[in-house]
Amino acid sequence: MAKGPEKNTKNKALHTKLLNRKKTKLQEEKKAQALRLRALVAKMNEKKNNNETDNI
Repeated sequence: MAKGPEKNTKNKALHTKLLNRKKTKLQEEKKAQALRLRALVAKMNEKKNNNETDNI
């Protein structure tokens, strides 16, 4: 039996590279968003604690 045409591994490698870039970008954005959220929560908690001490 004859084998089919050779596989185009160049396109497959480029596709994998692009998908890896996309995954990495999404992970970095997710981490950055989490850091911004933590900073915001910490700021709001600090503000809340300052307001409570001022009221007492």
